[in-house]
Amino acid sequence: MRDTSQDGFIENRTFEELAIGETASLSHCVTQRDIDLFATVTGDVNPAHVDPTYAAGDMFHHIIVQGMWGGGLISAVLGTKLPGPGTIYLGQELRFRRPVSIGDTITATVTLREKRPEKGEVTLETVCTNQHGEAVITGIAEVLAPKVKVRRPRVALPYIRIGRHDLMHRMLARAAEGGAVATAVVYPTDASSLQAAVDAARAGLIVPVLVGPKARIAAAAQQAGLDIAGLRLVDAPDAPAAAARAVALVHAGEAAMLMKGDLHTEVFLHPVVASGTGLRTARRISHVYAMDVPDYPRLLLLTDCAVSIAPTLAEKAGIVQNAIDLAHMMGIVEPRVAILAAVETVSGRMPSTVDAAALCKMADRGQISGGVLDGPLAFDNAISEAAAKEKGIVSPVAGRADILVVPDLEAGNMLAKQLSFLAGAEAAGVVLGARVPIILTSRADSAATHLASCALGVLMVRAAIPA
Repeated sequence: MRDTSQDGFIENRTFEELAIGETASLSHCVTQRDIDLFATVTGDVNPAHVDPTYAAGDMFHHIIVQGMWGGGLISAVLGTKLPGPGTIYLGQELRFRRPVSIGDTITATVTLREKRPEKGEVTLETVCTNQHGEAVITGIAEVLAPKVKVRRPRVALPYIRIGRHDLMHRMLARAAEGGAVATAVVYPTDASSLQAAVDAARAGLIVPVLVGPKARIAAAAQQAGLDIAGLRLVDAPDAPAAAARAVALVHAGEAAMLMKGDLHTEVFLHPVVASGTGLRTARRISHVYAMDVPDYPRLLLLTDCAVSIAPTLAEKAGIVQNAIDLAHMMGIVEPRVAILAAVETVSGRMPSTVDAAALCKMADRGQISGGVLDGPLAFDNAISEAAAKEKGIVSPVAGRADILVVPDLEAGNMLAKQLSFLAGAEAAGVVLGARVPIILTSRADSAATHLASCALGVLMVRAAIPA
């Protein structure tokens, strides 16, 4: 039979055209994405297919593909090749002979064995083999063959993003391994911030100390159906007083981390940055998002998206150093740092490009240490090797960045929200450079972001990142 798959069409074989012994095949290399898609569509979350820890102790000692995935490949051959469009499935017998693993190339083959003219039915032998020629599935299919000739353009399949966040899940698991960290939760007078504190406590990450007006906190908990009876409450009449009281708890050794509740960021941070009584160190105070982007192969640190509105060159140097030190704590030995701008060439009319070039030279002179810097780089050149190659950029950072340094807060805020709301990224946000980690989230952040931010802060406390 003629294969029409290469010319963009699919064409069937009518009952009259079919001949005994005809055969057709379709091959596919199995990936993690196939397992994820099948599990998502069917709800088949059997741990043998989706839980590596469980699978390691199972009879095959690793993740195997759902058996019916191979059945789906057989169905694809029947529906698109032999007999093709118009085929009606009547029945399928399957025998599963060998497990299928990620990386296997499976070929589904159907062979016509019998035609029954009285009803237009046909019987086909079906078999799936792996790259070694071993049968993994065998069976028999009964179908009603098409009577009308069909030749149609092959429909382009939609792009489907799989929102896996394995990197973030590993960070959460790592943070939950040790003891919980005493955390002053500042002004948690709304359901969102209270829920975040309770969730983090249940996950074994923090021991919340709720700081704010006791009556309002209790009312918010009752309205949200949250049990906070076992949590310590420190009374403070309003948001500024709550922020100041939380800083005092840190000085007293009663809290090792701060967490923002239902108050404005500037009110929250005001006592933190206060001269003498605050939590300042010799380092620049800056914010970093750790982002697990489904289509990016590594954790991506984005800075500064929440604290520094329009940082100077000296402030940017501090921002970069903070991010590099955080990357080291997260196990990235020599992080690749992309200094972002709108273009990848230095222009006196674009101050961000001049700053980027200066930061790279500062790294060359040892004023910034521990990472590999390059810039200016446009966003596409920073995260896409193909884009960097297209523009002829030769760089150890381009296309493989671990850290993205934005030119100002507006750019960083927009980029972080685009990655979260359009690219499906999961984020953890933390403020660096103070005596203790500061969890800075907003009500628009997901529950997962609140939890991941606490996990990142907990890891910082344990690692004791130098101030």
